Amino acid sequence: MQVTLHQDKCVASGQCVLAAQDVFDQRDEDGVAVLLDNRPPARLHDDVRHAAAVCPALAIALADR
Repeated sequence: MQVTLHQDKCVASGQCVLAAQDVFDQRDEDGVAVLLDNRPPARLHDDVRHAAAVCPALAIALADR
């Protein structure tokens, strides 16, 4: 799985962090999401898919690789 985070779309809701804290974090200064791992291990794929689904800004793109 390849994960892309479009920070320019992020509305800093934090839903991605709640869903997949090993893959996403937030910047302290403005809450915009930060991608920690663009190729997470298979054990985290369900969490990452959930994070993408609950993102209110649709800022997370996933591709199977």
